[in-house]
Parts: sequence; C-alpha cells; structure tokens
Amino acid sequence: MKYDKPALTYPEQLARLKERGMQVGDEPRALHYLAHLNYYRLAAYWLPFEDDHASHRFRDGTRFETVLDHYLFDRELRLLLLDAIERVEVSVRGHFAYQIGSRHGPHALLQSALFADSNRWNYRNGLAGLLRDVQSNREVFIKHFRDQYQEPLPPIWATVEIMSFGQLSKWISHLAHREDRNAISRVYGLDERLLISFLHHLSVVRNHCAHHARLWNRELALKFVLPRDPRVLGDSLTAQAEESAQRKLYNTLTTLLYLLDCISRHHRFCEHFQELMMRYGIDPQHMGFPANWRSRPLWRE
Repeated sequence: MKYDKPALTYPEQLARLKERGMQVGDEPRALHYLAHLNYYRLAAYWLPFEDDHASHRFRDGTRFETVLDHYLFDRELRLLLLDAIERVEVSVRGHFAYQIGSRHGPHALLQSALFADSNRWNYRNGLAGLLRDVQSNREVFIKHFRDQYQEPLPPIWATVEIMSFGQLSKWISHLAHREDRNAISRVYGLDERLLISFLHHLSVVRNHCAHHARLWNRELALKFVLPRDPRVLGDSLTAQAEESAQRKLYNTLTTLLYLLDCISRHHRFCEHFQELMMRYGIDPQHMGFPANWRSRPLWRE
C-alpha cells in the first residue's frame, strides 16, 4: 500500500484534532506546542485517549491540555530517572573496579580467563571495543596513561570511567566466576542473577531516557529477573501473571528505589516521583502500579 497522507500545516493539525473530538482551551498555546513538539510525537500521548483507534475519535471530554500534561510528566520522569540511574551506574562502576581489581589486579580486564563468552558477547570483541575507546578518548587521565605506560588498557578503576552503562553491564554479566559476580551483588544485598538482569534492563531504560522516548506507559521489551527470596523486594514488587504488567515501569521504579536506598540514604526519589504524579494528575495504573502501591514497604514515605 502506498502512503498518501499529505503534510498538514499546524492550524490544519489542530483542526483535525478538534474534528476528532479533542477540546482545546487555548488554541495559540496548542499551536505553539504542535510547532515545537511535533504532531507525530504528541500522538503517542493522545493515543490512550482515543475511543476508537480506527477512526481516531477521542473519548468525550478529552482535552489537549490533559494530553500535554502527560507529555510534560513523561519528560520530567525521564530526567528524574536519568539522575537516579546515574547514581546506580556510578556506584556499580566503582564496585566492579574495586572488587575485580582487588581480586585479580589492576589489569584484570586483560585476563581473558576471567570472562566467559555468550551468544551476544565475546571477550575478544569486548576488549577490542575498549581498546578503541581508549585510543580515541580525549580525557586527560586517559591521555596521561597512554603517554606514560605501556599496557594497552589503563587500570580497571580508570577504564570503567569511560565505559558506557551498556558496556559495564556486559562486562559484569560475563564474569566467568560466580564468586566475582557475587562480590559485586552482595554490596546491594541482591542475588547476582537479579543484579545482572536488572543492570541490563536499566541500561535499556536509560537509553529510552537519553533518546527522549516515551516512557510513561511503555511496555518495556526487556523484563528482568525477579528475586528468588521473597524477603528481598518481594513485598514491594508485583509478580502478576500478566505479561504486560511485568513489562510496565512499576517493577523498574521499585527496584531502582531499592538500589537508591542502598547507595544514598538521603535521596528524595520517592518524594519527587509522587510529587510529579500529583502535579500532572497521572494515574499510576498506566505504569503498572498496583492499587495498594502506597502501602508497600519501599514506597511508604
């Protein structure tokens, strides 16, 4: 089928929304946001308000301002998550370097026997990527190492500082010896399977945030392993049988909240998140939150 829909001017875009039943309280403001946010981008936020997807008719009472509130909430949610994920990433980087460096020496990353290949990662390619990054990196501490020392990689505690979150997740998950993986996961009181799975999941969520993708009601493509021991997070996570419930943000936010409690006891993530929902009038059920989420241990203020 050939695509034959014409490009619309901003006034034509607004007229189409009104034809489909959307109420617009402030037309100049609506035109401003259509111009600066893109009709197609905003469409992801008014889709849940459609009564019939085939005709794109909106439910009675749907307002442009409500759709915009969901967009603005999502934007601020991504910024809040980037801040929280940064804390986790920096902490895990440090403990990976500390535990593996103290066990196997400053150049542990050059010891192939410490790492196991899989169908999605192998040591040879992983190391080659790091070597390229070191050669092209312009950070002063990396340049100093290249100028002063003969080893192809800086010590692990320096090399981790130029790893992406995705790289870090892969290097940790491919540690060959369980005792090495456990040395890192014990810092956070988690089973190594859960931590590794969650780090991979969190690196994907971080990419959504960094690329300004919709997150609010997204069904995440990558689930993560739930804890075996119900005493660890079990009272706060949702283990609903429905596949879609486990792919929503609730479990992600809850596990992130748990890690923040381990890393920074004075963080205000829970407070900021709840204030954000209240300010924009967001229904948490769209993010997979159970009805009793406020009474679950990690979410009690």
